[in-house]
Amino acid sequence: MSQLYKTIEPSVIDDEMLEEAVKKQGPSGRAGQIAQLEGIAFKDVHSLQLDYRNILKIDNLWRFKTLTKLQLDNNVIEKIEGLDMLINLVWLDLSFNNIEIIEGLDKLVKLEDLSLFSNRIANFENMDTLVNLQIFSIGKNHISKLESIIYLRRFKKLRTVNLAGNPICEDERYSMYIPAYLPNLMYLDFRLIDKTTKEMALEMHYSAVANLVYQEEQTFKNLEKIRLQEEELALHKAAYVEYLNGPGLFNTMFSEDPEAPKISMLPGVPEFVEIYKAEFTNICQKLFDYGLKGFDTREKELEHFLECLQEAIEDNQQKGVKIIKEFEETNKEQFSELQHVTDPEILESLIKNFRVEIEQLWSKLMNLEMQLVDQLEETTRDFERNISEIVSTYVENVQALIAQCRDLENNHNENMLEIAMSSYDKMGKNEGEEEMPEELRALFIDKDTVINTVNASHDFHLLKIDNQEDKMVTRANAWVSDIIEKLHTDEINRNRKRVLEINIYVSHWRDELDFLELQEGT
Repeated sequence: MSQLYKTIEPSVIDDEMLEEAVKKQGPSGRAGQIAQLEGIAFKDVHSLQLDYRNILKIDNLWRFKTLTKLQLDNNVIEKIEGLDMLINLVWLDLSFNNIEIIEGLDKLVKLEDLSLFSNRIANFENMDTLVNLQIFSIGKNHISKLESIIYLRRFKKLRTVNLAGNPICEDERYSMYIPAYLPNLMYLDFRLIDKTTKEMALEMHYSAVANLVYQEEQTFKNLEKIRLQEEELALHKAAYVEYLNGPGLFNTMFSEDPEAPKISMLPGVPEFVEIYKAEFTNICQKLFDYGLKGFDTREKELEHFLECLQEAIEDNQQKGVKIIKEFEETNKEQFSELQHVTDPEILESLIKNFRVEIEQLWSKLMNLEMQLVDQLEETTRDFERNISEIVSTYVENVQALIAQCRDLENNHNENMLEIAMSSYDKMGKNEGEEEMPEELRALFIDKDTVINTVNASHDFHLLKIDNQEDKMVTRANAWVSDIIEKLHTDEINRNRKRVLEINIYVSHWRDELDFLELQEGT
């Protein structure tokens, strides 16, 4: 393909090319004429054919958000890019191009059929997200390592592969290796893999395949363990209680405290710290449990509200559909008769009456929408009041538990001061000097130094506790604000969309009458 277009300037995917392609594959006849007059929105196009256009770069396709089939074969494309917005793509043909690397496909999770036939690709890579891949054509490329096809084992739905024309096909092991390592494959190089071939292939490579399966199982278990841990942490973060189900906060208080190592050298301190740790961790566990409970309560309240919201919207929509259906059943026949009336005066009178019917329809639909707006506004106010009370109670209980942590810290500080001052007094009397580490002696320069060191440690611990409280309270309040703001924004957008739908529908009928009047005048 690159030789064919050697002297031709590469093309750019611009609006002109896209509009021409959409029109070319659009409806014919009267429907096609209407489509050309009104235009076809790119967002409504499901299939797009851009083959044989000498395209060098994939670009300007972001508006085709509902596209399911894209044909870009027989161009001069060098890189797979510009496809991230095409998340509904099921079929993609990039054959007969100049592509060297498989990339840019991460967002195409719905892709089932991919053709990269006749390119310059040497490796299988960057395809992990294509979990729905069923058909993969990559013949006539530069795949040279037979072992590289093991990469394709991750595609559990893969049934058809074309590798013909690659260097690996010259390997004498090829015909048995592929069915052995890809046992779910049904077609290879456009030929059915029969049962006998599969059995012979598996027997020939049994030991190696069995070892590979074991390794894959171990990898899967490890990945699953990590996934579950990440899901659990995500839940804890959503509940604002990450790392509170254990001594995490306590350990942070002491590991980051610059004075803690010196104070821990004082006689009797390690025992006090262990007691403090157990009591503090116990309160943190209560915080953790209450945080998860609070999260569940908030989520259930939100879920219940959204269900009520959706139920009200659907009920209103059904009423609207009924009104429109009744209007159409009553007036479609009447409108049809209008088209055959020849008497100008009678036609004018009938059109006038029909316009009254249309305006009544508009009023009914708009009144119905206003009723829904009022209903949703009242429901939303109730939700705001309920969720605010829930979060307020949550904040109060969190602050009460945090207060218990502060009490423990204050008690611990008093114990540390007592031990420190006792040690200082003993040192002043030359008692117990042999038991005191050399590096601790600098602490007892004077009484103020002792008190300041212990208080600095105490202040650092309180800061950590305050930060934890602030994090939980601030995030909870922010969640409420964000939810309420989003609800109002969503309702505004829903209302605008519905009003637009009503106006478009009614305008259609008005336009039909205008057209009749125009015909009458001519």
